[in-house]
Amino acid sequence: MLSTEDLVEAGERATRSAPARASRVDGRKRRWHQHKIDRREELVDGTLAAIRKRGGDVGMDEIAAEIGVSKTVLYRYFSDKSDLTRATMERFIETTLMPRIYEAISDDLDEYQLVRNTLAAYVHTVDADTDVYRFIMGNGATTDKSTLADFEKLFADVVAAVLRDKAFDRGIETDGILLYAYVLVGGVQLATDWWITNRAMSADTMLDHLTMMAWSAIEGMVRAGGSPEKFNALPHKLPASTES
Repeated sequence: MLSTEDLVEAGERATRSAPARASRVDGRKRRWHQHKIDRREELVDGTLAAIRKRGGDVGMDEIAAEIGVSKTVLYRYFSDKSDLTRATMERFIETTLMPRIYEAISDDLDEYQLVRNTLAAYVHTVDADTDVYRFIMGNGATTDKSTLADFEKLFADVVAAVLRDKAFDRGIETDGILLYAYVLVGGVQLATDWWITNRAMSADTMLDHLTMMAWSAIEGMVRAGGSPEKFNALPHKLPASTES
């Protein structure tokens, strides 16, 4: 039979070891959580490879087969196809699309080339990864819009920062800068969606048209000093036909 002293000592040992046991449990939880994150990234990268090989209409069975796992494994890490689509969209935006846009914007170029290069980064990235774009947009109806909305906001914020910087250098009003950025980003995205669907023109021709529209809008804003009042006071008449 244990004495009172034995019971007290055992209790003290248990008390002393409890934090250690808790620490071990917390460590296992952290390792498992990190493993799950790492495994999800591996599966998303495998999904991107499967899309690029099999096309934007690829299904879960084909994705699993291409990665070399069962569909059950996919559902262990993703709740459904919407979850996988959302993760794939995030990965594509974070590792492919935004880095190319950042690179274009960070180049030391004049304003016109800056506009054209930024548009080119978007158009050429989508053109080179059409199947991935179709997969993440085509499955958008079953996916929440938060990831796409976050991308649009990020893209618009980047464009707004550049516009604001250039406007400040020229003493132009900046109250409408964020609005202009959203108009540009939203217009480019919708135009690209249309273009991907029907391919009515080449990527370079598409880029020429987008650049002409975007640059003309920016040029008009600069001419009015960023002021709607000044713009409204200007004469609004289309130039004569350029045909000879």
